[in-house]
Amino acid sequence: MRFVDATTDRVVAELAIRDDLKTIGGRLHGGTIMALADTVAATATFLNLPPGAGTTTLESKTNFFAGASEGTVRATSTPLHRGRTTMVWETRVTDAAGRLLALVIQTQMVLLPRAPGSPSVPRTSATASP
Repeated sequence: MRFVDATTDRVVAELAIRDDLKTIGGRLHGGTIMALADTVAATATFLNLPPGAGTTTLESKTNFFAGASEGTVRATSTPLHRGRTTMVWETRVTDAAGRLLALVIQTQMVLLPRAPGSPSVPRTSATASP
């Protein structure tokens, strides 16, 4: 994978199709497409995070439209929502001719840093000491 562009408003990466990324039928594996989209959307989120924050994927939905068996695929992530606690990204995966292979909508959680001395597990009546 090679990043082509990375800003707070758009992240683009390309991936060359290799035999080890294909299904037994010779097409780029859907899991490879999903991993590419996840990496690009997580990178886009990271570029929009406040200092010290992290991110993790909460949800990812993929619609597949076409397959590819050779060449390079491109993933482009753009924001649908950039909030304080979550961000939602649309990632379009296309082949070298620009044909849409997959559309991924992904929600990323913003992991804000904990204040010094704060408990790692929120205290509730079930976890509070007597």
